[in-house]
Amino acid sequence: MPKQASQITRIAVDQARFDEIIRRVTEGREYIVIERDGTPVLGILDADELEDYLDLHDQALQEQIRQGYQEYQSGRVRPVERVLAQARRLAKR
Repeated sequence: MPKQASQITRIAVDQARFDEIIRRVTEGREYIVIERDGTPVLGILDADELEDYLDLHDQALQEQIRQGYQEYQSGRVRPVERVLAQARRLAKR
């Protein structure tokens, strides 16, 4: 299912209620920016989106994805059944 568009909500630090913020972020697909004296000091987003963000900025992971895609394009792939069978044989040793 595609993600809904997210919206950004700004909340002053003295008005922030943690339970309400959690509900809005997890149910409403909102990003929350907490401000102190009008200056953004904290951003809050859903844990799945944080994981996606971190993955996108992980250079080692990006390189693995690039290499895997190059191998796929060059035909250097094996059916999953063969890979699993080999893994099972190795696990029995």
